[in-house]
Amino acid sequence: MSPAPTHVLRGTDRQASPEARGDRLMTAAEALDLIARIAVPVTAAEEIPLARAAGRILARDIVSTMDVPPHANAAVDGYAFFHDDLALTGETFLPVTARVAAGMALDRRARRGEAIRIFTGAPMPDGCDTVAMQENVRTEGDSIVLDSRTRRGANRREAGEDIAAGSTILRQGRRLGPFDIGLAASAGLTVLPCRQQLRVALFSTGDEVTDPPGVLRPGAIFDANRHALRALLEGVGCTVTDLGVLPDDAAATRNAILDSAGQHHALMTSGGVSVGDEDHVQRTIREHGTLHAWYMAIKPGRPLVLGDIGNATFIGLPGNPAAAMVTFVRFARPLLLRLGGADDVAPKTFDVRSAFGRNKKGGRREYVRVHLRRGGDGVTEAHAFDREGAGLLSSLVDTDGLAELPEEMTRLEAGDMIEVLPFSEVLS
Repeated sequence: MSPAPTHVLRGTDRQASPEARGDRLMTAAEALDLIARIAVPVTAAEEIPLARAAGRILARDIVSTMDVPPHANAAVDGYAFFHDDLALTGETFLPVTARVAAGMALDRRARRGEAIRIFTGAPMPDGCDTVAMQENVRTEGDSIVLDSRTRRGANRREAGEDIAAGSTILRQGRRLGPFDIGLAASAGLTVLPCRQQLRVALFSTGDEVTDPPGVLRPGAIFDANRHALRALLEGVGCTVTDLGVLPDDAAATRNAILDSAGQHHALMTSGGVSVGDEDHVQRTIREHGTLHAWYMAIKPGRPLVLGDIGNATFIGLPGNPAAAMVTFVRFARPLLLRLGGADDVAPKTFDVRSAFGRNKKGGRREYVRVHLRRGGDGVTEAHAFDREGAGLLSSLVDTDGLAELPEEMTRLEAGDMIEVLPFSEVLS
């Protein structure tokens, strides 16, 4: 993450947080602006087959070399004819003289005064400009009877209606989804130029943290964060190296971070980023790298380290599970997507009516876990989860998203409109 930022941690007291020293904490908006300014793509491009391109980030614009569809065709099953053959009023009788199915073409130019039986997707006979849907046509012997109200050009799809040859169909920086893959295939492509996947080393810290299964010793907890974060990282297309759990040991922490920095684009941890005696992570980044951001004016998730170590970006998340996940989706995710070459990294948020009220501390952005339900008048409402602890991972499983209460708000009333980030926007 370079070049060096303009907003860095100030002060020399390594044992006190910025908050304890009276420094102003970085706001959420400042952190996102910092990410947008200094995070540049760190991976090269490679050709990826369509079958494996979903979720990858496009490395350059894709320009179609062909029209899609390549020929004018029928949008429905019915009958193709010249619109000028219709009587101005009443009914028109036209003999059916040929049949064209999808994948076939009429071997001659259509003649005035005839109708051609045609099926969805079949090329329009040369000269015919209109298709009557078979449900709207009456047949009498070998002829059809048409209504004069049939619109000229009805049910005809033009060549290039979807994609025009020479047009840009996919932009670089786009994270490819199923519809993108289908669009590329429709233009005859079999591979796409994609950014190489971001390599991320992931670890947890803490003598109390252990991997399941097994019997927990007194004071120990199972490591939930690392497993959840790995799934989140893989969900944004990262290749993850799992380094396990680091003990609360300064040398072990330093060595693991320095060794991994030379082999990965980014390093991520949860825990060890505050100012306790055993919080060795942020000290390692201070001493051997660059610290861009540390304490944030947010709840949950105040301690959040964004920095560089060697050529790798470092992301240190809080140890409390809910705080770790919230800071991942709001800050780590857009940073990783930008490092991977994505352009549009901001998840969509929606204005929703609050079904709850509360007092709030000013100057801090708060992320409230909420259920989304439809009110009696049909308007979607946000209902706050009944517990708020930063350690409650169950609160994320049992809710639908995060309500974002801005820094300037000090009181929320039930019925106010609030901004909500649905988890569905960031869990794919």
